[in-house]
Amino acid sequence: MEHPFWKAKFVLETQKDLLRVRESAVREIWIDTSKGLDLEAGQVSQSQEEVAAEAEARLLAATVEQERPQRASLDEEVARALKLCSRSREAVVAMFSDARMGLAIETEQAAALVEEISESVLRHPNALISLARLKNADEYTYMHSVAVCALMIALARQLGLAEAQVREAGLAGLLHDVGKMAIPDEVLNKPGKLTDSEFSIVRNHPEAGGQILRDSGQVSALVLDVCLHHHEKVDGSGYPHQLTGDQISLFAKMGAVCDVYDAITSDRPYKKGWDPAESIRRMAEWSKGHFDEAVFQAFVKSVGIYPTGSLVRLESGRIGVVTEQHEKSLLTPRVKVFFSAKSKAPIPIEVLDLSKLVGREKIVGRESQEDWGFRNVEELWSGVPAGRNGFSGPA
Repeated sequence: MEHPFWKAKFVLETQKDLLRVRESAVREIWIDTSKGLDLEAGQVSQSQEEVAAEAEARLLAATVEQERPQRASLDEEVARALKLCSRSREAVVAMFSDARMGLAIETEQAAALVEEISESVLRHPNALISLARLKNADEYTYMHSVAVCALMIALARQLGLAEAQVREAGLAGLLHDVGKMAIPDEVLNKPGKLTDSEFSIVRNHPEAGGQILRDSGQVSALVLDVCLHHHEKVDGSGYPHQLTGDQISLFAKMGAVCDVYDAITSDRPYKKGWDPAESIRRMAEWSKGHFDEAVFQAFVKSVGIYPTGSLVRLESGRIGVVTEQHEKSLLTPRVKVFFSAKSKAPIPIEVLDLSKLVGREKIVGRESQEDWGFRNVEELWSGVPAGRNGFSGPA
């Protein structure tokens, strides 16, 4: 799991991939000589051109690294992300309102917003993504777009895409649901089950969004494709075009995963969101027919098996909430413990780094805050009091 590639087995075809292997944590590889070429005996040296190309690549990587925002702690980035969520919501409301009135979308404003979100994800990959999940049900459409933007950016980086494509993925996430502006509010925000005719109206939003983006004439084919096809499934059971497997683009496959994750972890007018870890478990069950396997695995790497905000039980019987992911291990996040399942009573709050407690403490399962009657789990990891996420306001 701890390498930067889509999958563990692949054909090594480019100098760039060779460089990424050498710079990764991978120390040994196995060459399947029945499928490709082997090294000649004693062949270990590089040509002068290869040495020069590698040196240039290292210099470029160092330059990019210097330009990137400095890593921030979760608390620091949550404070920034609260303000960013507020600004983002206002910007998305304005863009979507323009779309509803038939006006062109301001792509420069959208690109600037994507840049801010991208920098936040670089400073701390989980802060804004987890915070945006706490949106109120009545602002779902707008903050869902912000959340999917952030998730797409994190996933694109996990897949090793170039930064230009990372921004493109973010813009696609931001605009993927613009077609919902063609849905009447009474259907879009209906608290109960939709009728067949209402569901049919909702299912038209990808094509409605595609038309809005075509009319604006200012977005790329990749952004348009995600808008049209983020509800397609690899087994062909999705909509609107019932595409299968490789008929679905990489960006649309990414959009499908990010869209579903934020949807099922968010409170909606008709249901409460699932716990993040429970959502990952259920998505894994659906993944064979619904999602592309390689894309889904990369997504899990980017958010974690136990994403920030997950309620978990430890082997010791303590219950806590996941506050941060470990950079290299999906199974050893930081957990803020606050309750004993054995004594069924609160305990002193303590943050445990499970990567330093291997062999002594570990996560043994997910828990439901409803089952235990907990009301302040989100506040425990984010520091934001319930109901005061800082980005609600009149639409």
